Amino acid sequence: MSGLFDDFRSEFNKPNNTLVQLILVNVVIFLVLLVTKVSLTMAENTGAYFFITSQLMVPGEIHAFLHKPWTLFTYFFSHEEIFHILYNMLFLYWFGRLIDEYLGNRRLMGLYIMGGLAGGLLYLAMYNLVPFFQSQADGARMLGASAAAFSVAVGAATLLPNYTFHLLFFGPVRIKYIVFFFIILSVAQTAGSNAGGHLAHLGGALMGFVYVKLLQNGTDLGRPIYWLVDGWSNLLRPKPAVKVSYRQRSNASTQASSYVSAAGASSASASTPDQDEVDMILDKISRSGYESLTREEKQKLFRASQRN
Repeated sequence: MSGLFDDFRSEFNKPNNTLVQLILVNVVIFLVLLVTKVSLTMAENTGAYFFITSQLMVPGEIHAFLHKPWTLFTYFFSHEEIFHILYNMLFLYWFGRLIDEYLGNRRLMGLYIMGGLAGGLLYLAMYNLVPFFQSQADGARMLGASAAAFSVAVGAATLLPNYTFHLLFFGPVRIKYIVFFFIILSVAQTAGSNAGGHLAHLGGALMGFVYVKLLQNGTDLGRPIYWLVDGWSNLLRPKPAVKVSYRQRSNASTQASSYVSAAGASSASASTPDQDEVDMILDKISRSGYESLTREEKQKLFRASQRN
């Protein structure tokens, strides 16, 4: 078991590994809830388990939510049923790879969290403003990453509508049709037994569309999310021990020059590419197709489209 935990920790600590980190957080919370449920059920103390999950689920009734506002965040990292988390994590993985590859891991994190928040807010609004749902609000609870996963899926379909997945029994299908099918399915079930969950799907889907459209126009809705995540990461990151060393002046000067050069190169790689770079990328597309581009080339092309 220690080897498994070491693998989890290694994957979680890898830089630029947001997709795997999101999946691992969901899986770890699911496993903790599963072990807790089995343990408390065997101890005939299911009330304690209900209390624990109630601290993670977002309630439908607004006054109950105001007593537990953190649930607007915790609900989209938590699952109780194995097929529920399996479905959501597969959905997140398939479409999250595209967002990660074309927009980068920070945008994937922003899209996931903003989608989860949007799904929770639409759920709360509908259960407290629409008469059909108001009568059900007292007992309504919501758990699961579906809204966040939908946000990532719709974001990917908005960015790359003609990207093709090869589905078993169906063959090649463009992702815009796959996502459209699931949106229609959610709309059809908004009056069913899991209406709240499907309303959240639609909130996440709307956020995914708006997020990518605004990003293409140069507005990044995820900036507050990046700032919070960076602040949290810096808070948890251990501070390196102070090390005092003495070097000859010439060596220090040389080293400083290399640091400046590296910093300049890093800054240049993250900046908007010039026209020559764009032309080289477009030539490569004409020769070998869009799929031949590297991750960095795809992101450079995206930044160039924002400039235009």
